[in-house]
Amino acid sequence: MLAAAPTVAAAVRDLATGRTSSVRLVEECLARIEDPAGEGGRAFLEVDAGSARRAADALDAMRAAGVEPSPYAGIPVAVKDLFDVRGRRTRAGSTFLDRGPAPADAAAVARWRRAGLVLLGRTNMTEFAYSGLGLNPHFGTPASPWDRERGRIPGGSSSGAAVAVADAMALGGLGSDTGGSCRIPAAFCGLTGFKPTQARVPRAGMVPLSSTLDAVGVIGRTVGCCAALYGLLRDDAAATPAVLAPASRPPRLALGGDYFLADAEPAVGAAFDRALGRLAEAGAELVQVEIPELEEIAATSAGGGFPAAESFAWHRDLIAAHADEYDPRVLSRIRRGASQSAADLLDLQRWRRRFVAAIRERLCGCDGLVCPTVPIVPPPLDAFADDREYARLNLLALRNPTVVNLFDGCAISLPMQEAGEPPSGLMLAAPGGRDERLLSAAAWVEECL
Repeated sequence: MLAAAPTVAAAVRDLATGRTSSVRLVEECLARIEDPAGEGGRAFLEVDAGSARRAADALDAMRAAGVEPSPYAGIPVAVKDLFDVRGRRTRAGSTFLDRGPAPADAAAVARWRRAGLVLLGRTNMTEFAYSGLGLNPHFGTPASPWDRERGRIPGGSSSGAAVAVADAMALGGLGSDTGGSCRIPAAFCGLTGFKPTQARVPRAGMVPLSSTLDAVGVIGRTVGCCAALYGLLRDDAAATPAVLAPASRPPRLALGGDYFLADAEPAVGAAFDRALGRLAEAGAELVQVEIPELEEIAATSAGGGFPAAESFAWHRDLIAAHADEYDPRVLSRIRRGASQSAADLLDLQRWRRRFVAAIRERLCGCDGLVCPTVPIVPPPLDAFADDREYARLNLLALRNPTVVNLFDGCAISLPMQEAGEPPSGLMLAAPGGRDERLLSAAAWVEECL
């Protein structure tokens, strides 16, 4: 299903030994982006081939001169259109947002650039990141690599980043994750997506959706890819992130009950059961954990929750000037925030503090929570003509991953399908601050799967 491409670790080794060059890696990605039979025209909103080629040439010249840059220098990556790139306009998947050329890189972009990663361009996304499906009526929707003949949604909102990695148009993608926006497209495209603890990566220079829930995330082919890409973003990162090692012992993983399995499609349920069986055979301890607080989420979010309240505050002037230019489905969700009061938002904040504390206590003694990332496989692109079906599928896509943003945790989605099966993701999640421990557990799980 995935196009052939090296992992980040393999590319680093090949660059160090001279088996490949940054120019070669970049040219291979650009050729795939430019292929008229591929998804490049929908996955990317902007390609800066000239800048990418100049950066690759310079990095190869440094290595040839015996000046060793960062080991990751020369790795080609894609950046979601939500992040500022200096000198470029950030549209956030819209046709009208125009704050002029960005005066500086977003903090995350600057850290990747400082490590020598080569920025190929800006990737497509759900307009203003407000959906888990990945649809964009303005620029087209890139298709999941599965069932291309029919056309399936890629997941969102970091849709283009995921399709770029899946089709080997980039070796990694920078995305945002407010309720699963890296993990959902990873699950729908057969990839790995990681949402760090919010505080680990600065969000400066990123168009916000919900300041309470937004996090910077990454998409890669493997756990190791995500660990390396995230390592270069951390507030406490050195120039070279530590090499990831699988956990030294089988993890203890919590099963959160029916909440995460409700309405699961047969293909996802079967893949999840098979994955749990393999983990148990390999020695993982799977424990049932009651989390009654999950049942509070629907009622708490009924008025739109944090995203509606906080996005409306950011968008209200834009809506006054450009309402007819928004994706109507995005606009209707943002406008829900107009009916929320300051008291409603304060109530949400009080509830979330209790929720964070309760989940931390429920998961005490476990290395993480395990569940399907999304209970459905990627729906076909033609399934969304009806607004009610759009709303139903969007809620299903967001339901499980949003839990992690609400408890301020970290989470990763790993592919759990077998060859020939539709893509599905296995999510591991942990309370905030346990990112490296979770990545080690995920590396162990990846070996089992």
